[in-house]
Amino acid sequence: MSPPLVSPINWGVAAAKVRAMEDSWNSCDPGRVARDYTIDSFWRSRVEFLSGRVAIEAFLMRKWSKLAEYRRINELWVAAGNRIAVRFAYECRDEGGNWHRAYGNEAWELDPDGLIRWRIASINEHPIGEAERMFLWPAGRRPDDHPELSDFYF
Repeated sequence: MSPPLVSPINWGVAAAKVRAMEDSWNSCDPGRVARDYTIDSFWRSRVEFLSGRVAIEAFLMRKWSKLAEYRRINELWVAAGNRIAVRFAYECRDEGGNWHRAYGNEAWELDPDGLIRWRIASINEHPIGEAERMFLWPAGRRPDDHPELSDFYF
């Protein structure tokens, strides 16, 4: 689980939270990801609106049942009060074997325990060729020495 919130949130705690969330998403374990959100968390992801951990877990189960080789990098953009803004990118392969890269921004509002109670995500995705892939680490946590999102200039 992510580190508890220090109110008002400081940069170090926010950066740790963002990295912990990246690690959760890269696990591709819907239950692990859902545990970092409040029981009644609200999500907007693209055009889907979800409420609660059960809905989040079901959404992620659907998502990852259709995708393979999912790799994500998060980057802290802003931290203030109990809110964090994150930019991210991920790469994955769909059921047809086609590669995609998505770019997005997330706005999080955290509860006093550091769980995310609001997640608003805006995401753009496009196809890429296998040779264009940049997130090439083995499945799971991104290695500490792997470039950060800003190193890719997208």
